Amino acid sequence: MQLLAAPDKFRGTLSAREAAAAIAAGAERAGWAAVELPLADGGEGTLDVLGGGNRRTVVTGPLGEPVAAEWRLEEDGTALIEAARACGLTLAGGREGNDPLRATSRGVGELIAAAVAEGAERIVVAVGGVASTDGGVGATEAVPHPLLVPLAIACDVDARFLDAADVFAPQKGATPEQVQILRERLAKLVVRDLPGSGAAGGLAGGLAAIGARLVPGFDLVAGRVGLEERLAEADLVVTGEGLVDATSATGKVVGRVLERAEAAGVEALVTAGDVAPESPIDALSLVASYGHEQALSEPAECLTKLVESALATRRNGP
Repeated sequence: MQLLAAPDKFRGTLSAREAAAAIAAGAERAGWAAVELPLADGGEGTLDVLGGGNRRTVVTGPLGEPVAAEWRLEEDGTALIEAARACGLTLAGGREGNDPLRATSRGVGELIAAAVAEGAERIVVAVGGVASTDGGVGATEAVPHPLLVPLAIACDVDARFLDAADVFAPQKGATPEQVQILRERLAKLVVRDLPGSGAAGGLAGGLAAIGARLVPGFDLVAGRVGLEERLAEADLVVTGEGLVDATSATGKVVGRVLERAEAAGVEALVTAGDVAPESPIDALSLVASYGHEQALSEPAECLTKLVESALATRRNGP
């Protein structure tokens, strides 16, 4: 029996690669063969899933400080950039350390410029997890004009442009008054209100305004890592993320893996660090099984044990 370990990151505890390895270890303890296929949806961790960085460029960080940001240039000329490496909320010190009105996406534009200078023939930018809500103004100011290579933006949400302020700015530390200011700033920009244009504080929409193509981040990653082919070989797929909640079914890795598995006729199991009460998805929770403290201090071993136990239950029946 073959298991496909295809999780997203467990934010704050495990990268997608670490989570996939822990799931695979649990499967092997239970007597299954396992294939590791870490996934991402265009947010933080996408670069790691697609092979990691092999270039490093010093760019403007989210609050203006210099940041050494990794990116990837592949042999076929594709440059892979993760916006969070240049202007991520974590680089700004989280929502507590962020300055929502000052945070800029300029570093992302500087990475795009660096990729062009190093001979990239096409560029993919994964845009989730940023500190800024500047509508991509900072990035577009730093991008070479005209941009002579195709630019694709991997979006982790379907949000519209003004949603960048109303829905997501509070998650970046913005007060209600600051949200209103940010919304007014965005409303003044000439940006098409496309699905996904609100991703990364409107960075996606800003880059679309200079010719970028917006694509679902999950689909891009899944295509590059061969999810469909791996599913065809699997008897069971195990996915997961740090918190399974209502958003997990709206374009995130967990929901999209479940959709793909159902279409392929493959049974699926969902794991999670924790499960929100309103979650429409049933998931096995590390917190529920091992307690909050152990789930945070020993996440890999807890995930391994959780998967081993679940597979043993399946083998033994009710």
